[in-house]
Amino acid sequence: MEYVNPIRDLETIRAMKEELRKHSVRDLLLFVLGINTGISLIDLLHLTVEDVCDGQSPKQFLYIKDERTGEERAHYLNSNIQEILKEYVSMMDWKPGDYLFKSKKDCGPITRQQAYRIINHSAREVGISEKIGTHTLRKTFGYHAYYKGVAISIIKSILHHHSTAETLKYLGIDKNERLPIKVDVNL
Repeated sequence: MEYVNPIRDLETIRAMKEELRKHSVRDLLLFVLGINTGISLIDLLHLTVEDVCDGQSPKQFLYIKDERTGEERAHYLNSNIQEILKEYVSMMDWKPGDYLFKSKKDCGPITRQQAYRIINHSAREVGISEKIGTHTLRKTFGYHAYYKGVAISIIKSILHHHSTAETLKYLGIDKNERLPIKVDVNL
């Protein structure tokens, strides 16, 4: 596996969203869902409409069963995801069991290779010269969660890593770097 980087710059993320929207709302949703949840690509590709929607409205949480442990994990679907999800689902006549990222060729999901092409092409279009791939979505999620103050132990759990050192290395963060901690209880 080739090492890829997170997208660190928020303006670049915005540009990626614009570029993906030009191509398709499906591709935009793939990107936004990946960078906002940290869900693995294989789990993203196997999502169905009923996993993320109750009828016509998006769910607040997505539950994915971990194949190794059998444990079900909840992933919060924030307002950015829900907005694009509403738009995407309203565009077609969906059946609950349909794959969310349905291939244009058949009823199955898009392939890992197609997801890579989607992300990589858009990255090149917006001028990203670093190595970008499907792991970029998870890495972008973890990187920005870390810098927004989410505990590394929580990020480690979401990414299914065994140690914080593994998570920091995966995200490209120097473990000696110290973040100021802002505890704002604001009672």
